[in-house]
Amino acid sequence: MSSAANIVSIWRYPVKSMMGEELNACYMTDKGVYGDRAYALVDTTTGKLVNAKNPLKWPRMFEYHASYFEPPEPGQPLPQVRVTFPDGTHGLSNEGHLNQMLSDNFGKPLQIIKASEMFDQDIQFEGYIPDIDVLTNKNTVFTRTAPAGTFFDIAMVHIMTTATLNRLRRLIPESRLEVRRFRPNLVIDVPGEAFAENDWVGRELRLGEEVRLRIIQPTKRCVMTTLAQGDLPKDLEVLKTAVQHNQGCVGVYANVIQSGTLRRGDKLTFV
Repeated sequence: MSSAANIVSIWRYPVKSMMGEELNACYMTDKGVYGDRAYALVDTTTGKLVNAKNPLKWPRMFEYHASYFEPPEPGQPLPQVRVTFPDGTHGLSNEGHLNQMLSDNFGKPLQIIKASEMFDQDIQFEGYIPDIDVLTNKNTVFTRTAPAGTFFDIAMVHIMTTATLNRLRRLIPESRLEVRRFRPNLVIDVPGEAFAENDWVGRELRLGEEVRLRIIQPTKRCVMTTLAQGDLPKDLEVLKTAVQHNQGCVGVYANVIQSGTLRRGDKLTFV
């Protein structure tokens, strides 16, 4: 890998499965980017997370945007999150009527909650395996449990490279392949067209002057990569191609070994 590898974008998703915000800098805690997936919606009839992984039940998650009312500061309580609805209206997480607004929009009784209020409790979410011929158990729904006290799927940090994005664009040039389809926290600029992250599993890397991460496994992709969002159309070829050419993986998951500040342009080195 070129020694010039560096961070080209940083993303945070304040509410699980809603559209997030691109950042110039962030603070990386032991639970990932500070404020990432810190809030979620819960279906109060089932106790499960509202999740775009099951578009049969929650088909409009990507029409909602979430951002912080004020920038989160390390060591300080998280600020309120602003949820913007498809029609442009919005509400803050501390406003009593937001839950009713969300429930009315989704047609189910919902509540917005914080991960910090979970006290290491487990919470479940559902996912749908789409009807794509290269998938096993296609057209079925599964249930998983988030890591205790969090709203993450598996690990706290998701990374992908520009090389992987370039590889996919070469494989399916007719598709609209952009970073936001894959919802990473960090995008690393790596020259070439390859699934570069595959070789990072098990390795420790340093980002900038402070942050150290350990890559734990490839990111197995799901139906979310195929869903329409904004001007990006629904596209089953995205997931199908990942399965055919990289065992369904795009990017890698990482755990945080050392916290600190990250900025766009920070260099990546292996420890």
